[in-house]
Amino acid sequence: MKTIRIVVMSLVTAILVGCGTTSTVPITGRKQTLLVSDGEVLSLSTQQYKQYMQSAKASTNATNTAMVKRVGQNLANAVSTYLTNNGLSAELQNYQWEFNLVQDNQVNAWCMPGGKIVVYEGILPITKDEASLAIVLGHEIAHAVAKHSAERLSNEYKNQYGTAILGAVVQGAGVSEKTQALISLGQQLGGALWTSGFSRKQESEADHMGLIFAAMAGYDPQVATSFWQRMAAQGNGGGGLFSDHPSDEQRIKDIQGWMPEALKYYVPKTTTTSKTSKTSKTGKTSKNSKTTTKKTTTKKK
Repeated sequence: MKTIRIVVMSLVTAILVGCGTTSTVPITGRKQTLLVSDGEVLSLSTQQYKQYMQSAKASTNATNTAMVKRVGQNLANAVSTYLTNNGLSAELQNYQWEFNLVQDNQVNAWCMPGGKIVVYEGILPITKDEASLAIVLGHEIAHAVAKHSAERLSNEYKNQYGTAILGAVVQGAGVSEKTQALISLGQQLGGALWTSGFSRKQESEADHMGLIFAAMAGYDPQVATSFWQRMAAQGNGGGGLFSDHPSDEQRIKDIQGWMPEALKYYVPKTTTTSKTSKTSKTGKTSKNSKTTTKKTTTKKK
């Protein structure tokens, strides 16, 4: 029976992989096989996104809303430049970036394929500053750039087809109902483990890419460590056999390992600040009014 199962699953996998397309994830270079097109995924995600936004309440905090849009657009610009410079400009047609801050106390943010990103107000007390927000948004943007949703959907197709064919083989082999039930349970548990592991791999990849994207956009990637330490302090860290996210401890360890790579892309943002002149009692403006260009620098650890 075990031999039949292995042969059938190998055959199903070979057929499905043969029907898909192979692509390379930017930054990490990981190969992935996709069974669905960009158009199919974007059609599904656009519909779901519109439904969500119809029921969501936009934040009434104009300052925070502007910050989310500003940081998000800086990241999107950096990603667009990276893709263009690396011969991937054709991918840009798949993204119509949009960044929204909504009234929700959950410590969370998410991204739909195509670049529709939602940030919950509940995460801002944890990010605290724009650089840490860039780490969060970089992670979400990475999910879209790496086509993780298409990969997950392709994975589900593989599981469904494999389960259907294997079930037909098992029944045809005359296996008892009790044995069939055990095999079915094993498949469910195995599928859950495989899917969770797959998701953890995607989350880790998004952490890696997001760190690089934040650095490309001029945000100090070194803040990622303290941000994830604050997240860990919330007591909602991932981990465990069936978890779809890495533990906070593992994330911090991985981020520290990627930091030398991220710092190669990091060029501090240059901002222009104006010192307002003081007006004397006579109504004349003092001569010490000047505009200076300030380069925001951060000491590297």
